[in-house]
Amino acid sequence: MPMSRRCIPYTPRTLELNKSIFALVSTAGVHLRDQEPYDVEGDNTWRLLPGDVQASQLMVTHDHYDHRDADQDINCVFPIDRLRELAPEGIIAGVSDKHLGFMGYSQQLRDIYERAAPEMAKIILHSKADAVLLTAG
Repeated sequence: MPMSRRCIPYTPRTLELNKSIFALVSTAGVHLRDQEPYDVEGDNTWRLLPGDVQASQLMVTHDHYDHRDADQDINCVFPIDRLRELAPEGIIAGVSDKHLGFMGYSQQLRDIYERAAPEMAKIILHSKADAVLLTAG
């Protein structure tokens, strides 16, 4: 059954933050420097980002927002280092083994909600994540 575009289903939090492992999912065009860049004219693909990724390994490919600040510090749109700082403090339980980058610009909306979003959700479901932090550019 196709997903409705009329509402976004509410998913209540079931774990406290200090017991939750977080994955990052970003529509800001984040990907590894050695991965294929997104097609800035419209792209429904995503890039799997490993849990141990270093901020210096990441970059942004996106022409639909000003990402100069993110080019200087990827944590503006993909706060991997900030999550890693929260874990040893006990604010969160940890950082997931998988994250996703997505460009977030597309005219193919049906493909996003019928194919791409469910496939991305399945990747996160099969990761160590209990929670997801969504970011945008």
